Amino acid sequence: MLVFGIASILAGAFTAYFGSGRSRAVGGILVLIGLIVLVLFFGYAGALSIGLPVLFRGVVINGVLAVVGAIIGALIALGIFLLAIMKA
Repeated sequence: MLVFGIASILAGAFTAYFGSGRSRAVGGILVLIGLIVLVLFFGYAGALSIGLPVLFRGVVINGVLAVVGAIIGALIALGIFLLAIMKA
């Protein structure tokens, strides 16, 4: 989730800055989605005290989840970025 949020924010900022018309709107939406995902990640990780349960326990599980999540998040963010660029 962390990598997806960061990648969405970066791709959205890139699209909003260099795009025109609908591309700028799509970039803004990507930034918003990235911010929402980051808030959820930090909430579930326990870094924010917003009442969400702490789900990440155990060093080994965290490491495996981080690697798998990074790969999946990066691929999803790249796919959404390319789809947004090609459609707009």
